[in-house]
Amino acid sequence: MNGWVHAGLIAAVVVVVVIRRLRGEPLNARDLFGAPVVLTGLGVWAVAQRHGLGAADYGWIMAGSVLGVALGAVRGATIRVYEREGVLWQRYTARTFLIAALSLAVMAGFAALAAHFGLAADARPVQLSIGVGFLGEALVVGRRGLASGTPFAPERRDSSLVGRFRR
Repeated sequence: MNGWVHAGLIAAVVVVVVIRRLRGEPLNARDLFGAPVVLTGLGVWAVAQRHGLGAADYGWIMAGSVLGVALGAVRGATIRVYEREGVLWQRYTARTFLIAALSLAVMAGFAALAAHFGLAADARPVQLSIGVGFLGEALVVGRRGLASGTPFAPERRDSSLVGRFRR
């Protein structure tokens, strides 16, 4: 797939997720874990396509993934999880965006350090970084939702992108 098309698709997924969560959305498992699983899977696939990686490269990739999950978990702790209409909802807060900005800075520093020590740029796929960050966020939000005792929202019947922006 063309690099620009790939980047555009990743950006579109991230924008849709962020807009929906900024507005507030019902919290259901598919929406919570869908984007992180897809993006992480694409990132793992991209790493698998890269030949010639050594143990040190995989060590950096794993460390970056752990860091991404941890930063996502911190971001997930700032998300407002609340009951509305008898089911769970989630909404990003100003603190969520502050933590996201700090996370970007930390991950950029980590990427610069990895490049300084010789890790190839294409061994650090962006979709893996974004995916594991959203995965850390989803794990914390999901745990908070389960602990609340309020049921998760049912799956929406209209799963099209157009239907997601109607409300």
